[in-house]
Amino acid sequence: MIQIFEGAQWANGLPILDGMYRDRKKIFVDLLGWDVPVVDGAYEIDQFDDEHAIYVVATNEKGEHEGSIRLLPSRRPHVLGSIFPELCDGAIPVGENVFELSRACLSPRNRAARRLQVRNAVTTAVVEFALLRGIDRFTCIADSGWLSQILSLGWDCRPLGLPREIAGLNTGALVIEIDSDTPDKLRTAGTYVPMRIVHAHADGRAAA
Repeated sequence: MIQIFEGAQWANGLPILDGMYRDRKKIFVDLLGWDVPVVDGAYEIDQFDDEHAIYVVATNEKGEHEGSIRLLPSRRPHVLGSIFPELCDGAIPVGENVFELSRACLSPRNRAARRLQVRNAVTTAVVEFALLRGIDRFTCIADSGWLSQILSLGWDCRPLGLPREIAGLNTGALVIEIDSDTPDKLRTAGTYVPMRIVHAHADGRAAA
């Protein structure tokens, strides 16, 4: 199942988001060695994890975090605009219908085949959410390890500038175009995954 959280902050103490922050710490800090904030020695939470962030979260039958991604409105502080603007050769895409994708995280507890399924499910949910909300572009930052995966998903994307070395990895900024044809493009690429999507309240209750 996919749950979408809006207005859910760290202080809400939601078990699903706690699991997401824990897995983010395991991946980004323990495995990749990112120099990012860690709360209570267990949770990777940065300055963009506030009430304006939207989380698309995949869970298993036990309600445990399996994968997630964060959406940030481009008109507010976000990773590309606030930290890595040099990755864009021109103006940073900004607008009411432009959001940033960041902190894509797949649970390290799963095997590779399951992680691929979860990645595709989260991508599908992101596209469906965008169409529902009138979002027509996503920006994102990808290192060499993620770039090939992003391109293989089937949606339309293009670079915003030449890649640059960040923390020893070639890293670039991309813009992803979303329109009514995008779901079919994912289907053609074999990455569209029909699933149940639940919009949750900030306190974790499912929206009616």
